[in-house]
Amino acid sequence: MTGSRPPLSRDERAAVAAAIAQAESVTSGEIVVIVAARSGLYRSAGPVFALLMGLAAPWPLIALTTLSAATIAAIQAAVALAALLIGLDDRLRIRLVPPAIRRDRVRAAACREFGARGFTGTQARTGVLIYLALAEHHAEIVADDAVRARVPDTTWTAIIGDLAASAGRGALGPGLVAAVARVGTVLAVELPAGPNRNELPNRVIVLD
Repeated sequence: MTGSRPPLSRDERAAVAAAIAQAESVTSGEIVVIVAARSGLYRSAGPVFALLMGLAAPWPLIALTTLSAATIAAIQAAVALAALLIGLDDRLRIRLVPPAIRRDRVRAAACREFGARGFTGTQARTGVLIYLALAEHHAEIVADDAVRARVPDTTWTAIIGDLAASAGRGALGPGLVAAVARVGTVLAVELPAGPNRNELPNRVIVLD
């Protein structure tokens, strides 16, 4: 995130790491936190938006005005160009994408990171990833086989929603600490502490 303020201060990162260590002290589960700037670039959203706006622009002009065909065509081109320029802005482009698609993209990115970073490699298959995508304002929790056998995915829904809400109001650090604590509470019941090898990193992983 070069050139911009990091999403978490040094103290906030330390607080999250401490929360992970505390949570893992009462469970055999292994918690990892990833904060990503975004889960996708959504490059197709801008051109699609411009196309739709360009197609829609002439009809009210034809129905409600007496403008010439040439004038309407010029207005249509201007509307399409303006829409295309709007789509060049990263934040605005993401807002053009339906929420369901954004959620699916975040879920796919979380699952991809979970596998690619070796979080499935714990001896007892007890890894849990808390993944937050800042641009999409959405979070996901991905758990390994031993956790999913005891904890249904729906258990994480409220935690995910509260974390996203905390990030949205500028309380990312406290939101992550709270989310880690709540995940730890669930894991302590279903997967109580055993020999703890601390196989996964406690630090927050930040992705540009």
